[in-house]
Amino acid sequence: MKRLAIGILAHVDAGKTTLSEALLYRTGEIRKLGRVDHGNTFLDNNSIERSRGITIFSKQAVLRYNDCIISLLDTPGHIDFSVEAERVLQVLDYAVLVISGSDGVQSHTETLWRLLSRYNVPVFLFINKMDIAQKGSAELINELTERFGTGFVDFSADRDSDDFYEAISMCDNVLMEQFLEKGNINDEDITASVSGRRIFPCCFGSALKSEGIDEFIEILCIYTAQPVFGSQFGAKVFKIADDGQGNRLSYMKITGGSLKVRTAVSDHNKIWTEKVNQIRIYSGAKYQSIDEAEAGTVCAVTGLSKTATGQGIGAERDSYSPVIEPVLSYKIDLPSEIDAHTALIKLRILEEEDPQLHIVWNEQLQEIHIALMGKIQLEILKSVIYERFGMKVDFSHGGITYKETIENKVEGVGHYEPLRHYAEVHLILEPGKRGSGLQFCSECREDDLDRNWQRLILANLQEKTHIGVLTGSPVTDMKVTLVSGRAHLKHTEGGDFRQACYRAVRNGLMKAKSVVLEPRYDFKLEIPNESVGRALTDIQQMSGEFDPPVSNGEMSVIIGNAPVSEMQDYHTSVISYTHGKGRLICTVKGYYPCHNQDEVIASIGYDPESDLNNSADSVFCAHGAGFNVKWNEVCNYMHLESTLKERKDDCFFEPITRQQVNSYRDRLAEDKELMAIFERTYGPIKRDKRTAMHTEKDDMSSSRKPKAAPLPKGPEYLLVDGYNIIFSWDELKKAAEENLDLARSMLINTLCNYQGFRQCNLILVFDAYKVKGAVGEVEKVNNITVVYTKEAETADTYIEKATHDLSKEHRVRVATSDNLEQTIILGNGAYRISASEFYEEIKRTEKAIKEFIEVSR
Repeated sequence: MKRLAIGILAHVDAGKTTLSEALLYRTGEIRKLGRVDHGNTFLDNNSIERSRGITIFSKQAVLRYNDCIISLLDTPGHIDFSVEAERVLQVLDYAVLVISGSDGVQSHTETLWRLLSRYNVPVFLFINKMDIAQKGSAELINELTERFGTGFVDFSADRDSDDFYEAISMCDNVLMEQFLEKGNINDEDITASVSGRRIFPCCFGSALKSEGIDEFIEILCIYTAQPVFGSQFGAKVFKIADDGQGNRLSYMKITGGSLKVRTAVSDHNKIWTEKVNQIRIYSGAKYQSIDEAEAGTVCAVTGLSKTATGQGIGAERDSYSPVIEPVLSYKIDLPSEIDAHTALIKLRILEEEDPQLHIVWNEQLQEIHIALMGKIQLEILKSVIYERFGMKVDFSHGGITYKETIENKVEGVGHYEPLRHYAEVHLILEPGKRGSGLQFCSECREDDLDRNWQRLILANLQEKTHIGVLTGSPVTDMKVTLVSGRAHLKHTEGGDFRQACYRAVRNGLMKAKSVVLEPRYDFKLEIPNESVGRALTDIQQMSGEFDPPVSNGEMSVIIGNAPVSEMQDYHTSVISYTHGKGRLICTVKGYYPCHNQDEVIASIGYDPESDLNNSADSVFCAHGAGFNVKWNEVCNYMHLESTLKERKDDCFFEPITRQQVNSYRDRLAEDKELMAIFERTYGPIKRDKRTAMHTEKDDMSSSRKPKAAPLPKGPEYLLVDGYNIIFSWDELKKAAEENLDLARSMLINTLCNYQGFRQCNLILVFDAYKVKGAVGEVEKVNNITVVYTKEAETADTYIEKATHDLSKEHRVRVATSDNLEQTIILGNGAYRISASEFYEEIKRTEKAIKEFIEVSR
């Protein structure tokens, strides 16, 4: 049996629900045809849907025809519920796009087509209402081709005729060759082209009169292919709902293996694990319980409390952030007898089911805010809240939903240590790709922080709406990485890490360079030619961008984008100045840097330091009591070393002085081996080698000369993890692939030059822990010490011991890998330099040497 998930999408009132009803009736799944206007359709079974005559919630039905089992997913058609429709797309094998034959391609149809293209869903088209359409099938296919491109073929015609084969061969070169060679095309190759989105079968009929329905069902079954699924269990969650009996339903499609009742499942990132209680196959309002769901099955599962829409389970990865998202923000006005916090708990249930509502509690204003698509959704939501929770609410102060992101990489530190509590968290915050949302991951070693604590931190990070520091708007397009943390064996509780990680995020945001993001519309403006000048002026004043107008007869088309704040009510102006002839189609493009950021920040007036519920400060303990430390002073109190050190001169790049150059010159002249290494690196010195590097006296005043940072007593030591450096530097890594001895020799020569200039005690350590019988060697190579560790001793172990002993009396630095998994434990007073930082210091030193000897060339 072929098992398929097929969704039905359409512009509102195109006849989508009527088509679903007809498909179920003609396949024998229902005994009586319902009608939308009679309020008795099989899928629109919610009381609000029936009273309004529109689909609001996506529904599932199962129909069987010949060898096909189809999970039919009916989606909302109104633009205000596009988010619900988009969530369904991520689990579809195929889609049916319903077009009204009497209205043709409408504005929301274009939005749906772009979404289907983005999710790469093969599409069948049913052109409905042909019994009242004024246009013929050929004219409608031409309209589809003009709007969306090639590939639209009439499958209602004779599918064995030369005209049919010729039409489909024009869509695919492979089919063209087969047609020219054989005079026909087999169904398997047509199916492959449909699955590859090169052919879009079009059928014509009337769903209300059941005309063309049987032929359409047959075409769906003939020209669809069974998807290939993996053997490892995976599932994609696309909807969260309540069954009306207090059971939380996680709607999902099984994308690999199978799912059995009582099986424990985990999200893809393995943050949580829960057990499945029940597996339901819904058809309308009724369901059938099954013990096992095979790959390809669309089902609803009970027992999972931590699932979220778009989440991957098992081997299935999470979905990308949705394209469509609400851009209008409203305040919820509660009745006087309802407590705000009680209402917030109930509204969070709706947010679980529809995350795009973005319900936010504004502590400063003591208000609940919500994001919506438009006025129809607002009216529906009022009814849903009353029906579900018995609360009569109103909405006010509709405005734009802004967001924030960061432009640079920072480390956020959160410490929470009131008496008998303890937790410290270090996070790396860095900009993400546009539209990527918030991403959370861990690169923290389990030796430093137990895996269970790490999972708890990631779960805490994901459950909170993190707000920015400029306007208090939600943060997006940012990657948050857990890199370090510490717990106390006796005093750490789960809530301690929640406090620490929230403070760490805020601490990083306060340090970062933040920007405000605003939503922008992609628009398509169709207007009479005489109105083009007015339109272009308006778009420029709205801070919009546009392509040159394209003229088509008496009308012109302008395509571009503009801020939602400027264009949200522009359609009324278009109707006015074009006398009803113009048409504006807007779809949300996404979030981009705000065109009037300073104005927005000033109007919102958010103060991050007075927002006590989102504090960037930390709490430390001394003398048996906790005390607060401001966010910009936390680095002076934190218990763990920073993993993202600033490159301060006293840590990494000390100023190169004239005395160093003169001293280096004298040593080169006296040490023939060191001179040989130097000349192999920089070329021969043609002038007198003792005076070649003499330069004019520095005329800098003493007040302008760089001052060396104070150092601990005793000479400086630099310990270098040899193999980590070799495999972190590209030129050495490339050499090592051919000859490891050559790479070692290149590194030794480089470090000899570096040591000769810097005059530190340089110890280069190479691992020999896998070498049988290695007893450990120490040799002097020119001016550096090279250590080969003994068997079963790593370079990390050797350096850790040496660091512990040397740092008591000396300034010690350690150069090791960029990989945080290989971070060694350093003693007090020692600095860690990553391989990339050390590489930059080497190049900086070489550049300085070359500049000083350039005069001797």
